[in-house]
Amino acid sequence: MENVMGLLRIHIQKGVNLAVRDMRSSDPYVVVNMGKQKLKTRVVKKNVNPEWNEKVTLSVADAILPIRLSVYDKDTFSFDDKMGDAEFEIGTFIKVLRMGLVGLPDGTIITKVQPSRKNCLAEESYIVWSKGKVVQNMVLRLRNVECGEVELQLQWINVPSSRGL
Repeated sequence: MENVMGLLRIHIQKGVNLAVRDMRSSDPYVVVNMGKQKLKTRVVKKNVNPEWNEKVTLSVADAILPIRLSVYDKDTFSFDDKMGDAEFEIGTFIKVLRMGLVGLPDGTIITKVQPSRKNCLAEESYIVWSKGKVVQNMVLRLRNVECGEVELQLQWINVPSSRGL
């Protein structure tokens, strides 16, 4: 753990208007990659607006590495169909964490990240003070697909035996 900065908890909340890959619907799940780490959510059957409400945790050794999110449609008798992907970076989130903020009023917006050609944000992303912690809410527009967005929230977990921020 001495090489790890800390843990990034990603709360994968839901998908919105995901692509149809079966007859009338899809059976979507999300795969999150950062470096060699790969984590998956459960499959939500027959739903193009799935609510995963799942938390996955990545150990962060290099805050420059992008985090890639891919959505797939689970198939029984063939390979799973790709339903798009998105990528995001945590640089701004890490900068805010390094400020060492404490005691802000709940809901205080610390900074905003604007959507651009360099990120997959569908709308402005807010980094806020919530329940004594810094969190970042984001809506990612999926690439390489006709439609779909994924909503998630980032939260940092300090690890006592890590090198820290």
